[in-house]
Amino acid sequence: MYLNRLEDGYRTAFSATVSAIDDTRVVLDRSLFYPLGGGQHWDTGTLQGPNGALDVTEVRGRNEVHHTVGSGHQLEVGDEVIGRLNWEQRYAHMRMHTAQHLISGTVYELFGGARTVGNQIHADRSRIDFNPIAFDDAMLKTLTDAVNQKIDERLPVTDSTMTRDAMNAIMPADRTNMDLLPAHVQELRVVQIGDRVDMCPCAGTHVMNLEELGHMSVLGKKSKGKGTQRLSYTLGEAMAPRAPVHDLM
Repeated sequence: MYLNRLEDGYRTAFSATVSAIDDTRVVLDRSLFYPLGGGQHWDTGTLQGPNGALDVTEVRGRNEVHHTVGSGHQLEVGDEVIGRLNWEQRYAHMRMHTAQHLISGTVYELFGGARTVGNQIHADRSRIDFNPIAFDDAMLKTLTDAVNQKIDERLPVTDSTMTRDAMNAIMPADRTNMDLLPAHVQELRVVQIGDRVDMCPCAGTHVMNLEELGHMSVLGKKSKGKGTQRLSYTLGEAMAPRAPVHDLM
């Protein structure tokens, strides 16, 4: 349930029931914790159970999400718990992941359709791998200026559900990396910035407006061979940060 709507990314607390236990890991009937995937790191936080608060240190899985809480947790199937997310980390991931979409779309438009072939989203800095491209200083300045101009325009970020065919009719498949999605996946959660400044399938967490990002700064570049370059970036202070939603789901 962690991403039924874009707005759910701002929620930080939920109630749930323990549905399964696997040694140090707990499965819940629902969760707001984002599991590792799509280049984005997992959320951390706590589960408040009958015997006190437990630190959630790792979250993995998709259909069945495992929350690592360590040994000696004393939880049992059927126990009621309250989950609370580490908001600073969650919001940093939301900002970084939205910036990754913006940077990827801008690189594609400015530099001959260079594709995003990998990314890693973290709280303080993130990275994107592009191919084929060889950035020089002038290109990096052009990219930084273009990205920050879009941030200054305070463009909205929206999500919707689309079929694979509908998406392919709008956007080039190489830009959306449609070939990386399993062929059987036909219904997609699509994240869009402004009027298709970027538009691609994504299950990650995102902010609702670019004004929440702050300006992007390139930290460095690194060759990864065969025409691939890795770009590292960070974000400054947000122009208009949003507050978390603390009410229980």
